[in-house]
Order: sequence, then C-alpha cells, then structure tokens
Amino acid sequence: MPVTATDGSGWLAWTRATAEGRSREEGSATRESHHDGHDGPVPTSNPVPRRPGLTGPHPGPAGPPVRPRNDPAQYDDLADQWWRPRGSFEMLHWIAEARARLVPAADRPGSLLLDLACGGGVLAPHVQRLGHRHVGLDLSATALPLAREHGIVPVRGDVLRLPFGDEVADVVVAGEVLEHVADPARLVSEAARVLKPGGTLVLDTIADTWWGRFSSVTVAERLPAGPPRRLHDPALFVDRSALVEAAGRAGVVLHLTGLRPSALDYLAWLTGRRLAVRMLATRSTAGLFQAHGRKTTVEGRPS
Repeated sequence: MPVTATDGSGWLAWTRATAEGRSREEGSATRESHHDGHDGPVPTSNPVPRRPGLTGPHPGPAGPPVRPRNDPAQYDDLADQWWRPRGSFEMLHWIAEARARLVPAADRPGSLLLDLACGGGVLAPHVQRLGHRHVGLDLSATALPLAREHGIVPVRGDVLRLPFGDEVADVVVAGEVLEHVADPARLVSEAARVLKPGGTLVLDTIADTWWGRFSSVTVAERLPAGPPRRLHDPALFVDRSALVEAAGRAGVVLHLTGLRPSALDYLAWLTGRRLAVRMLATRSTAGLFQAHGRKTTVEGRPS
C-alpha cells in the first residue's frame, strides 16, 4: 500500500492550549503551521528548501528567544543544532541509538518504518542497516530538510492526526514526543492504527513522576548535552499506566524499560575522550523510559 501524506497541523494549538492551562508559565507565542495542500507520496524534490546539516551560525550572545515551555518554535530557533557536534540536541542522538536497538530488521522487501516526530533525522544512522524504507513525519519545516539529507523520506504533518492509511507500517517509532502532546493516548492510538498486525511499536518518553521532573528538567536542563531550557513542560509528562492501557486498547502490549546515560561515558564525553554516551537500560521507569510491543491480530491473538 502506498504511503500518502496530507499536510495538517493541529498539534501546535492542541499542545499549547493544554500546556498553558496546566502550567504556571506566563506568556505565549503563536506560530501558525503551514498547509501546502500536498496529497500523495512526498517527493524527494522539494516541498521545503534544503539546508546543510552541519552549517549555520551558533546562537548569538543573547541566545535563542525565550519562549513558553513546550513551544515547538524552539526547534526552529535551534535548527542549526540538530547535527552540530556537542550541540543542543546532543543527547537526542544518544537516545536515538538506544531506540534503534528495539527496531527489528526488515523481514520483507519494501518494509516501512514510520518515524513520528523525526526532527532532524537523528534516528537515521542507527537504522540504515536494518533494511526499512524510512519515512519521517514532523511539524517543523526547518527540521525536515535535514532529515531528508540523512536518508529519510520527509512528511510534514501532525502526530495526533497521521496522514497515512490504516496498517501500512511494519514499524512505528515515536521518540521523545509523547511528553510534548496533551493527549498521549491519541498519539498511541494513531500509531497503532497505521501499524500492521505483527508490526512493532517503539516509544520513549519521560514519566510523570517527581523523579522525571527533577531529572529531566531541574537537573538535565542545566547539564551539558541536556535538553535546552524550557523545551519540556512537566505538566505533560506521561502517566505510564495510562500509556500501557491506551496501547492495550489499540492491540499493542507494551513492555517498559528505564533508560539513563552511562555516568562513566558522560564523564569521558565531558573531557573529550568519547564522542557519544551509551544509554543504559534500568529496572526503574520513573524517569526517562522506553516502551515497545507488537500489534496483535484483529482477533486479539499475537501475530
């Protein structure tokens, strides 16, 4: 079945309205999404302009604009950081490598991997050897050209309203996005809808716990390689039980594992003795965690 795409973007209004209602952060920023009316396979030639992955100026002395927490415009402000060594999105590369460990190899020609909220394409280098056609969806017009330069077929759209048909994907991944939407259950339902029976769903996100808030906001936003400040709104962190229940209703039994950076690797990275940091599995899922599972058949039996 061909992969089709129609551009849509309810995500900005959806997340922003909820985050502002649930958070005490003041101020707001509006950013309208673009609608180019494209309907059909996304061409490799240009709905959005190309830009190099490792060029562009560093943020000026004043830094990027200060925006409300969870404002997607931050990704546009930091577009030159996606592939910059030791840039603002460095840890996303480490998490992407761990995410790729849960992605199975293609078992048929033309196997399709849908990468939801693909950003600048940081998953691409880690799944190239697995044999899938890699299609990435994101809202950001500045990130998608970078994803394309790293071998991803780009689609601009909304993770809560996927512009794909039912049961088209062999693998669906949604990394570091559940904690940015107001309705994670809807995202999981949409991901399961486009996943074939027997296909694999891979997620990673941040738990709605005191440790999740402390480790990912209070501490991580102040550490080198941690997320840029104000990127996350703790009010949107994910209830693990609700996530498992939502996936179960959609036919996917999730298995959860915690994730943390190797302390020794991080120290070596800080001193320039390592280029990357391994993310290690942990028994506790109270902070950053992964989830994966296979979609059952229509009759409810595992494929």
